[in-house]
Amino acid sequence: MTCGPEPVWRAVVYLLYDLILSLAALVLIPFGVIKGASHGQTLAQFGERLGFYPRQRLASLQGKQVFWVHAVSVGEVRAAIPLLRSLKQTYPEAAVVLSCMTFTGHGLAQGLDDVDLCLFFPFDLSWVTRRVFKQIPMDLVVIVETEIWPNFIRQAEKLSVPVVLVNGRISDRSFPRYRFARSLLKPVLEKYAAFCMQGDIDAHRIEALGAPKEKIRVSGNFKFDITAKVPEPTAVDAIKKEFHLGGDSAVWVAGSTHAGEEKTVLDAYQHLLSDGLDMILVLVPRHPERCRAAGELLAGENIPFVLRSKLDELDRSLKSGEVLLVDTIGEMLNLYAVAELVFVGGSLVPVGGHNVLEAALLKKPVLFGPHMENFKDIAQLLLSVKGGLEVSDAEDLYHNVQMLLDDPAQRDTMGASGHDLFARHAGATAFTMNQLKCLVGGRP
Repeated sequence: MTCGPEPVWRAVVYLLYDLILSLAALVLIPFGVIKGASHGQTLAQFGERLGFYPRQRLASLQGKQVFWVHAVSVGEVRAAIPLLRSLKQTYPEAAVVLSCMTFTGHGLAQGLDDVDLCLFFPFDLSWVTRRVFKQIPMDLVVIVETEIWPNFIRQAEKLSVPVVLVNGRISDRSFPRYRFARSLLKPVLEKYAAFCMQGDIDAHRIEALGAPKEKIRVSGNFKFDITAKVPEPTAVDAIKKEFHLGGDSAVWVAGSTHAGEEKTVLDAYQHLLSDGLDMILVLVPRHPERCRAAGELLAGENIPFVLRSKLDELDRSLKSGEVLLVDTIGEMLNLYAVAELVFVGGSLVPVGGHNVLEAALLKKPVLFGPHMENFKDIAQLLLSVKGGLEVSDAEDLYHNVQMLLDDPAQRDTMGASGHDLFARHAGATAFTMNQLKCLVGGRP
């Protein structure tokens, strides 16, 4: 990695970037402290965003190779799990640091066995990034999907720390914005050591933004390398009991929903109940803090519900017509395991969709809306093998859920078709690990 002198104009651009961020920090820091407190974040944890780390927190890194992996939120953390596991297996004596931006991502990351230290990603101010690299001597920086932080990457280059973008993607929505800023992005992208992109379109797009062609590889998608033990029938019964989902009621899980989608799901649910279907809805807002708004919506519709966090206080099983409102994180796979079918949100509203492969992994038929820009290739694959269905509105959702609940054989066929995709498209993690080993020299 070369670290020659920068042109004066680039230094000026970084100075202006720093100035703008510093002005923004006057608002963002107080806001971050207040928001963090509402999530139970301590001042010490907020200090991580400014590059302040207690010595005891860093003690486990001393004398080891350090691999810093950055995954912005829950989706990226889940996608990174196969890579984190592979890093730890390949370099058992190294330390893996995982950073996140969001509270939900951080909460999920803290429970991962293959992570030695979980931190909040620092503000991208030059003095903050210098402090971070001074305290944590990194051997490799791995950025999951698409996160471009100029000062962090610049500091890594100055210290000859290779930076690799893995599982990279450039969405339809973000590509025009990035292309507009190409002249500013190109010098930053040139500092990366390698780009492992999900598909050909992503590879072409990152090259169009200024990434050197010789550094770009098409690796495939980590999400096809997700591994999870599918519960045996006896385990499913135990999970149902844990969630108070006893009886013969069918379970419909609506996961990762956003504002505007809960109303659509509830309209379909009430229509299904009015047809006499014996079923229970499990509603999982993408962000747990939205459960209050979802609860108010349920109350306004006179739909009885129980919060997941309050289930221990319930001395009976949930009944048909009730809703389990999930205000916890890290339980999605268990919830999918007990479902007859799954709807994945962020797709009926223009958010870009969420990961539909977790449901397919558990052989569940999966429904989603038309806004799957962030998972376009995966959605198209599922549709092509008839492992999933696209719905457009509450009426369409109602008809398709009704059809699947009335046809167990169709549910099984769809679930098996979606699951078969994993065998066909696995291998992104192994490919990416080979690229990383070239940069860190194989086993230590």
